[in-house]
Amino acid sequence: MDQYRDFAFIYDELMDDVDYDRWVEYIEEIIKSEGAEVQNILELACGTGNLTIPLTKKGYDIAGIDISAEMLEVAMEKAEEEGVQLVLLQQDIAELDFDVPNLDCILCACDGFNYLTYDDDLEYVFSKAHELLKEDGIFIFDISSYYKLSKVLGNNTFAEKREDVVYMWQNYFDPEEDLVEMELTFFVKNEDGTFDRFDEVHQQRAYETEDILEKLADAGFRDIKAYGDFAFEKPKKDSERVFFVGRK
Repeated sequence: MDQYRDFAFIYDELMDDVDYDRWVEYIEEIIKSEGAEVQNILELACGTGNLTIPLTKKGYDIAGIDISAEMLEVAMEKAEEEGVQLVLLQQDIAELDFDVPNLDCILCACDGFNYLTYDDDLEYVFSKAHELLKEDGIFIFDISSYYKLSKVLGNNTFAEKREDVVYMWQNYFDPEEDLVEMELTFFVKNEDGTFDRFDEVHQQRAYETEDILEKLADAGFRDIKAYGDFAFEKPKKDSERVFFVGRK
């Protein structure tokens, strides 16, 4: 797993334009709109804890799972600085092995499921989530939309120069496989003014909304909904993020 190793330690700096407070607020709005009773949450692909920590501060009991030891290391450091106690597990969600049943809520945010590039893996996670939830438990997750991965990222190149970090990001979209491959190159400034270079290659799967809805239904979920771009309306053709909600 070459993704989110060195990148983990500059991830938050490069994602400083993401409004995680609004993300948390929206998740709580979904829970409220569903009338769901949620005290405990299993968060899949929790990364550096950008949702885990604020949700814990709000009083939820959360266990976070991520495949990257480095991302979890950063999450733990941030939690300690903020006086928050986290339960974090290193695990590949494609092989989710969690044995605490009757969960109130399972959450996956910020493209976690886009990294599951095989149908079998996504179907397994949906089935396992259904198994772990309590009766009437709620499953909430989001993905980068097919439109975003194929058109916005697509075959495009991005670059940015900051004071301490320079990065280049080249994307290649394969319409036959519905995969976008992202070649990332970073130059990180040292204290002596020199720069260290590291490279990572990421792959994400572009899923159609209808395909996700069908897989959720096949896994046994009911009252399934899809929302676009932090609203409570159906996704539009150019929605870049799609949120899904299902009840057991």
